[in-house]
Amino acid sequence: MELAASTGLLTCPSSSSQTAKSSGIIRVRVFPQTLYQQHKLLKRMEPSKKRTISCSSSSSSQIGENGSPLTTSHTHRIGEMKRVTKETNVQVKINLDGSGKSDCNTGIPFLDHMLDQLASHGLFDVHVKATGDTHIDDHHSNEDIALAIGTALLHALGDRKGINRFGDFSAPLDEALVHVVLDLSGRPHLSCDLCIPTQRVGSYDTQLVEHFFQSLVNTSGMTLHIRQLAGKNSHHIIEATFKAFARALRQATEYDLRRQGTIPSSKGVLSRS
Repeated sequence: MELAASTGLLTCPSSSSQTAKSSGIIRVRVFPQTLYQQHKLLKRMEPSKKRTISCSSSSSSQIGENGSPLTTSHTHRIGEMKRVTKETNVQVKINLDGSGKSDCNTGIPFLDHMLDQLASHGLFDVHVKATGDTHIDDHHSNEDIALAIGTALLHALGDRKGINRFGDFSAPLDEALVHVVLDLSGRPHLSCDLCIPTQRVGSYDTQLVEHFFQSLVNTSGMTLHIRQLAGKNSHHIIEATFKAFARALRQATEYDLRRQGTIPSSKGVLSRS
């Protein structure tokens, strides 16, 4: 193995190398050494080269998706809920540390489209299967789906240790602009200020938007504020609302590494009471 370096950059003990000076260059013939010694020698000869550090998969301090600390006992935060009444049959599964996969069939096409936004922009994996008395109207299914999603979210969050807790996002969609702020406080509260100009988008009653979020808030233990800053198109306003909610929820559920797994409250507890 023969290496070249500028004069004065490297000196080697005579017992391990032979040198010959030629035109200001020191040529170093390296005799068989350990891999560690050769690696150290190369690093000294290339001081400006960037270094890459790789961590072993067995390390308990690795960082996983959404900034979560990755341990053998913690990989994904998943919540599941099944709600069956005389009016509906709803099954929900949500993975807070997912990749944005959506598999939703609620019997309400526009609501499926909105749940796709929740998954895609929150990077949650959302699975919802529901049947209900939509031949009457969408009210019961809309409500029970939201209640089940809120409960699944509650289960996925667990004790809420280490999360950011707060989320704040404004989402535009063409002329529409909606601002969402939320707090995973354990205290259910909704303040919704939407002005949707039409009664329906497709077959979906636009009054059900606020009712959806009220139901979700009630079971998840979330404080949620929704403000419409601009918008004339009903579809745009509602979709911007779901996108802003998804991004704010993603922000709130992600981990704050500086918190080091503690509960984000001066009380030391986040409860729903």
